[in-house]
Amino acid sequence: MARTKLVAGNWKMHGSLATNSALLQDVRKGVAGLTADVAVCVPYPYLDQARGALLGSNVAWGAQDVSEHVQGAYTGEVSAAMLADFGCRYVIVGHSERRSFYGDTDAVVAAKFEAALKSGLVPILCIGETLDERESNVTTAVVTRQLDAVLARCGVAALGQAVVAYEPVWAIGTGRTASPEQAQEVHALIRQRVAREDAGVAAGLRILYGGSMKPGNARELMAQPDIDGGLIGGAALVATDFAAICAAAV
Repeated sequence: MARTKLVAGNWKMHGSLATNSALLQDVRKGVAGLTADVAVCVPYPYLDQARGALLGSNVAWGAQDVSEHVQGAYTGEVSAAMLADFGCRYVIVGHSERRSFYGDTDAVVAAKFEAALKSGLVPILCIGETLDERESNVTTAVVTRQLDAVLARCGVAALGQAVVAYEPVWAIGTGRTASPEQAQEVHALIRQRVAREDAGVAAGLRILYGGSMKPGNARELMAQPDIDGGLIGGAALVATDFAAICAAAV
């Protein structure tokens, strides 16, 4: 099955009104006319700015996290319905930094995934192993466990409305990158696990690579049969680099 590639930029906790204005306009111009789907996931305060700058373009916008709760006494949290109010299409759930720094368990990530779907958002589910886990040869167990938590709560059909991002934690912000063969191996594992539940959903599922993708390695990574785009960190903050990665998504 042909899958349209998706390149999503994760700005993390970067930006200001002034710097965002130029970056958003440059990204909008730089990716105009490309066939790949493109999105930027910005910090909450800048969602309205992103909406204003990107409305009418081929760039979607989204958030970097979401509450598992619909509403209530959860000070500091942001619900999926609130994100939908700002025109978000995508939301990242389960990013490794949320899992490691803020204690998001597999169960919490699955609840956030469900909350996003119920508000019409497309969750980008991040899964992946740490360096210790890779060196201990438990990558398969870790990735499967994280994916199975969502399958158990939401069912395989829910993945037909979502995106999965494989992010080897050992390759994020470290300058290290999984080889195309290493990345493909885990992407194939993810697709095979979903295919055990539903081959059709697995065939259509977009699985992004989220480990230090750059203009210099993007084309080779995305040429792998099960790599359907990228979740881009640092390079998403440089419009020319981000546009080059998007252009490689053919």
